[in-house]
Amino acid sequence: MIAFPSIQNELARQIREARVDHEAFEKPLRICELADCRATCCHDGVYLEIEERDILADVIATHADQLASYDWNEPEIFQQMADGRWKSITLPDPAPAEDFPAHFPKTRCVFLDSAHRCVLQRLAMDEGRHPWFWKPVSCWMHPLLLKPGRHGGRPELTLATPENDPAAQSGYPGFSAFTPCGIPCQSGPPAHQTLAPELDLLGRIAGRDLARELSPT
Repeated sequence: MIAFPSIQNELARQIREARVDHEAFEKPLRICELADCRATCCHDGVYLEIEERDILADVIATHADQLASYDWNEPEIFQQMADGRWKSITLPDPAPAEDFPAHFPKTRCVFLDSAHRCVLQRLAMDEGRHPWFWKPVSCWMHPLLLKPGRHGGRPELTLATPENDPAAQSGYPGFSAFTPCGIPCQSGPPAHQTLAPELDLLGRIAGRDLARELSPT
């Protein structure tokens, strides 16, 4: 279902075991409007597992002509961080969204085109695949949060809040809970409807009907 078999297998195992935070998925969230948010959630690039890095390197090399047709041809794509993890590089973004969080750096992921669209998603769609086939898992799962179980307990599928945002640290309030698609919006539908495509793909990967579980009885 996605291009990263080892990651898919581990994700399936965790989702099969996960407890679902029903209360979190009743929170109203706005539908993604790329023209408005200008891919705010992609501003800082994405951390990559080795499997994702290697497969994406091959995809980019073998589909160079198609990617060039999107006016996308970046010579540098990955960087290794001080802690040893790999990440997509970022480029300056002089025109972020109007409500861009003040604590976010004004940058954009290397995989975005000039209209802030993910070229990996565009490529998958042009190749007749699921739009998120080559998209790193942490990208398409956003703003879902899969929290690991403690002391052998079950993982939990939930949503980040300013109080539990895993990216929060001194001087940095957090990430997921501050992006347009992670901030509660009273006029929006409940999160389980807004995030139906993400829940559908997770459910298909794990063989679990998350949509049914989260729908009101």
